[in-house]
Amino acid sequence: MIRVETRNLINVSIMKNKILTLVLGAALLGQTATIFAQDSEKGFKKIFNGKDLKGWEGAPDLWSVRDGAITGETTPEHPAKENTFLVWTNGAPADFELRCSFLIRPGDAKGFSNSGIQYRSRVVKPEYWVVSGYQADMEAGSTYTGILYEEKARGILAKRGEKVVIDPNGKINVIGSTGRTAAEVEASIKHGEWNTYDIIAKGNHLIQKINGQVTVDVTDEQEAKAAKSGIIALQIHAGPPMFVQFKDIRIKMLK
Repeated sequence: MIRVETRNLINVSIMKNKILTLVLGAALLGQTATIFAQDSEKGFKKIFNGKDLKGWEGAPDLWSVRDGAITGETTPEHPAKENTFLVWTNGAPADFELRCSFLIRPGDAKGFSNSGIQYRSRVVKPEYWVVSGYQADMEAGSTYTGILYEEKARGILAKRGEKVVIDPNGKINVIGSTGRTAAEVEASIKHGEWNTYDIIAKGNHLIQKINGQVTVDVTDEQEAKAAKSGIIALQIHAGPPMFVQFKDIRIKMLK
């Protein structure tokens, strides 16, 4: 009897040690994940305060803040006369990384909704906040979210999954893959829900990511048209009613 009780006590002690080891291991993993997340955000500065549109400028009947997110919406009563933008007024960054979350939905049964994040861009029609330049595209459909589009200029510069070099004459050369096919990028997008966008611009090299996956990788060697700096802005597209939101917008300047 004494031997059995002793054996049971030993087994219980071993089990407690195993449980303690698992708990400590989980705690260490959690601490490591937290430290990694903090390091990955080092150097980023918020450019939207989550409360109002201070530091941003656009059509007041189309842009607002709801539930802590910049919200762009058109309706039959308040359509966009043409593509219009909410412009960040506190700088024209050159080399940077921009991160945010976005949600985009159609405004009616037609299923249309198109928007984008402008960068290294310029205002070409101040009275209606019309912008031209590089655009990290997004839509409610299944084709354009993640592509690089140049608004009011050269059009589509790279489709999803493409590694591109634009030569000095403006020819678009697909030289490889980002490692993800267009179908794989599409499969990673949560339609009608929040997704993340990451834009990296350094020199003439531009990279865009959706939910951590590289969607395009572009080197723009067309010196006359490759913008080196410019404003950041958010798009509302003309057309049927649409709805788009942005939150957690932050930027880090790169050397």
